[in-house]
Amino acid sequence: MVDKEKARAKKESLIQALEDLDRLLVAFSGGLDSTFLLAAAHETLGDRALAATAEGPLYPSWEVRDAVAFAREKGIEHVVFSFRVMDVPEFVSNPPDRCYHCKQALFKTLMDIAGDKGVRHIAHGANVDDLQDYRPGSRAAKEMAVLAPLVDAGLGKEEIRFLSREMGLSTWNKPSMACLASRIPYGDPITKEKLRMIEEAERFLAGCGLRQFRVRHHRDVARIEVNHIDMS
Repeated sequence: MVDKEKARAKKESLIQALEDLDRLLVAFSGGLDSTFLLAAAHETLGDRALAATAEGPLYPSWEVRDAVAFAREKGIEHVVFSFRVMDVPEFVSNPPDRCYHCKQALFKTLMDIAGDKGVRHIAHGANVDDLQDYRPGSRAAKEMAVLAPLVDAGLGKEEIRFLSREMGLSTWNKPSMACLASRIPYGDPITKEKLRMIEEAERFLAGCGLRQFRVRHHRDVARIEVNHIDMS
């Protein structure tokens, strides 16, 4: 059960922190957390809040379409860029810290975009619940000084859902979505063909009524947990 007043107080803390920034580039996947962060940043900073979305074999095409549609609807400046993560051998070999190498390459690209736009600050949508999972990508964010405003405000997943619903965001009940590579066991090399097959399989499952699942990250395996199946 969400403590509504505490959640609203945390949002106020988030807004106050965002107000201290001159401009902000949000790493925007179109999922629950980054959508809430971008909406809050846009609410606070107006056209000084920008979004950037990676496009490539790691990300389902419908997620990118959702991100583009949201930014267009809100009138947010939005950059969609090709992310060439398959050029990173440390990622393709799929070690347990693959996420670190992926995020490191991603944030380097975001830093280049931010530099071109004259933006000093980059933020991603990590929340405090993410701290309970095995997420080596967080180390890359810290090393590269990428902000985690939701973590700093103490916001967890259910609080973000509650606040997103209050803000009228359609993503308030959107299932969590990790990148497609998270379905491949560590040590099994990542290929574009495997990622394409995974995307097609998940598109099929969604069409069968599977709507809410998440990937729990562990050091040895990424496990999909089904929370709800709607066959109506």
